Amino acid sequence: MSDDKNTDDSKTLRVAAAKPMSLSRTVESGQVRQKFSHGRTKSVVVEKKKRRMILPGEQAGAAPAPAAPPPAPTAKAPTPTAPVETVTEPDADAKGSGMVLRSLTNEEKDARVQALNLAKEREADDRRRAEEERARLNDDDLRRAEERREAEERQLAEENRLREEEEQRVVAEDEATRRAALAPEPDSAAPARGKEVKTAVPHKRPEQRPTPRREEDRKKGRLTLANALNQDEGRERSMAAMRRHRERIRKQTTTPQTAQSKRVREVVLPETITVKDLADRMAERVVDIIKYLMQQGEMIKANDVIDADMAELLVNEFGHTVKRVTDADVETGLFADADDPADTEARPPVVTIMGHVDHGKTSLLDALRKTNVVSGEAGGITQHIGAYQVVDPSGKKITFIDTPGHAAFSAMRARGAEVTDIVILVVAADDGVMPQTIEAINHARAANVPVIIAVNKMDKENADPTRVRTDLLQHEIVVESMSGEVLEVEISALKGTNLDKLLDIISLQSELLELKANPDRSAEGVVIEARLDKGRGAVSTVLVQRGTLNIGDIVVAGTEWGKVRAMIDDHDEQVTSAGPSVPVEVLGLSGAPLAGDPFAVAGNEARAREITEYRERSRRDMQAARAATVRGGLEDMMNQIQAVKRSEVPVIIKGDVQGSVEAISGALEKMNTDEVRVEVVHSGTGGITESDITLAIASEASILGFNVRANKQAREAAAQSGVELRYYSVIYNLIDDVKAMMSGLLSPEIREEFLGNAEILEVFGISKVGNIGGCKITEGKVQRGAHVRLIRDDVVIHEGTLSTLKRFKDEVREVVAGQECGMGFENYYDLRKGDVIECFNVEEVARTL
Repeated sequence: MSDDKNTDDSKTLRVAAAKPMSLSRTVESGQVRQKFSHGRTKSVVVEKKKRRMILPGEQAGAAPAPAAPPPAPTAKAPTPTAPVETVTEPDADAKGSGMVLRSLTNEEKDARVQALNLAKEREADDRRRAEEERARLNDDDLRRAEERREAEERQLAEENRLREEEEQRVVAEDEATRRAALAPEPDSAAPARGKEVKTAVPHKRPEQRPTPRREEDRKKGRLTLANALNQDEGRERSMAAMRRHRERIRKQTTTPQTAQSKRVREVVLPETITVKDLADRMAERVVDIIKYLMQQGEMIKANDVIDADMAELLVNEFGHTVKRVTDADVETGLFADADDPADTEARPPVVTIMGHVDHGKTSLLDALRKTNVVSGEAGGITQHIGAYQVVDPSGKKITFIDTPGHAAFSAMRARGAEVTDIVILVVAADDGVMPQTIEAINHARAANVPVIIAVNKMDKENADPTRVRTDLLQHEIVVESMSGEVLEVEISALKGTNLDKLLDIISLQSELLELKANPDRSAEGVVIEARLDKGRGAVSTVLVQRGTLNIGDIVVAGTEWGKVRAMIDDHDEQVTSAGPSVPVEVLGLSGAPLAGDPFAVAGNEARAREITEYRERSRRDMQAARAATVRGGLEDMMNQIQAVKRSEVPVIIKGDVQGSVEAISGALEKMNTDEVRVEVVHSGTGGITESDITLAIASEASILGFNVRANKQAREAAAQSGVELRYYSVIYNLIDDVKAMMSGLLSPEIREEFLGNAEILEVFGISKVGNIGGCKITEGKVQRGAHVRLIRDDVVIHEGTLSTLKRFKDEVREVVAGQECGMGFENYYDLRKGDVIECFNVEEVARTL
């Protein structure tokens, strides 16, 4: 593309000389013709604007001053430190229009000076970095040259050593050859077998002594044309030939006794290992192990995993020793051995209050603590396990553990009996021994702890302590008043009667047990309860059994670990340490552990993380093994088919504490039948969140909240998706509702109501209708549309519906006994004379669990 600019002087805009007062035009217009390929052109109008330059000090409206003449050129060059202002000669148009070129301001001069200085600094920095890079490269070249020189020296020394060894070997061979030549030859050779050999004197050649080899001859190497033409010198063997000869001699002279003995290694074997890792630990070749396995009939590759037993056989076969380890070794040393009796001190006893529901266990603890815990429990029954400390009149501390009495909380009572030293069995004087009382006795007997019988509610009119003592005899509990060894006391938690006596009996029993623990060691104990708190995170109620738990300790509890950030006692006060038999709430764990999990203080975070990861893997493996189904025989197959047909009620359980969730899950599991079962999709502690709603949508489950609520986002998501949220504070109501949901899935019970019998006297064939039986009602009545059975020779032939019932050619609704009628079956016509028709109604009755 090329441009042609119209430069006609007639179109130049200029002020006429006759009009000196007018201004010249500031815009010049012209045309430019653009040329394109293939002969195409285009005319474009362009404009040129002139800008008026205003010097500093001039007013915007003032007329421009006449342009100053340009300065005379000088021979002196400008200094390099400051920029020189250059003024160009104005063109003719500028002179004619009075335009003055503006000089640089001080700020522009400073900016240019600063830019020049920065450019010089950057240039200096680049020059300095180039010099440093050049120096570094020179150092690298010197270092590499030094390394090459040292390598050449080592190579030269090695060649000299090999040359000396070769010279010594050649001298020894020459000496051996000379001695063999000087040795006398045998007089006669052995005769050939089966043939006679004629004796003849052999012609002896003149003895030729081998000429000694010279050093320069040995270095000549292989035979060449020049060496062959040289008559004075013989051909020497090459260096490769001599090296092969020396290797053959070395192999012949080497014996198994002189070979280097094999090193026996101790190989550590985990539960599973790959063949390659096993070879690395034995320092053996992988191909040797695979070759041995192939000889044994095992086709195994290098990356295949083998078990510890096969690995042990391989290690023994290759002559090494075995050390078996398991993943459970990471827990070794977490729980220390028994303490030295000299280091132990007396500790407070741990007392668990057990008994039937509503027999006054929590009321007794309130009377001892002078609190009112019962009023805070929903429904007036304890649904959590709690731990508290009480000071007896003598000033000694006693740790009490309160357990629920409902049947669903059997696991809680079992945990309470395992961690306790003494069990107080509360029995209501007006109610006697009840099922949970018997269960508490069994738990205490299994834990092998002493029992103290507390006969409560003695303030009632119908109280009968003698009945309680007599009922306890049936369970091998003989109290002191009946010449037994079990301590008893009659109390009233409501009136506060004989509470001091109960505390004295507990102190006496603890002295007999001689309870001691070592406080000067890392803490160990058990988790009593755990929950998720919205503001504090995972909160675990723990009971320290030995040692002292301090703030900042790294604690491992089940599959959770964390650093103790705070500890709160039973009076809601923060403490810095907790000794043996002290219950505290611990904050700082990564999650809520399971109730009943033992806890211990780990050395560091890495060890705690390793232990929890191993426990988490073990838990997942156990769940996978439990869920895995193995194909069995026909009976197993039929059981699986029955299980598939079984209806399920999917639920998600969220509770305030882990113990309550565990109790609810156990109670729902006991309600399962062969036809319907409860499937607990997920259970956990804490409020109901959006993730629970998402899981409920995917599994079509209902969400059961026990003493928890859903947040705003979860409620909105549940309302949009139609997920059912149910809140409970008493476990009875939750179990009843789930039982009603399960009953709705039960197939109804089918009941038959007998109506009557009819005997077929004759069979009539009617076109377009089929066979109709002429019958006589022998018993009861027959109704149209009722269910019927066709009985022939006391065998049921057909079961269907009565479609036609006629009497004297009229359709009737019912025919009673003694009357005759015509009857026809729906889609069945094989009727015979003498058949009996049984008529009945079917009724469906809803079933309940």
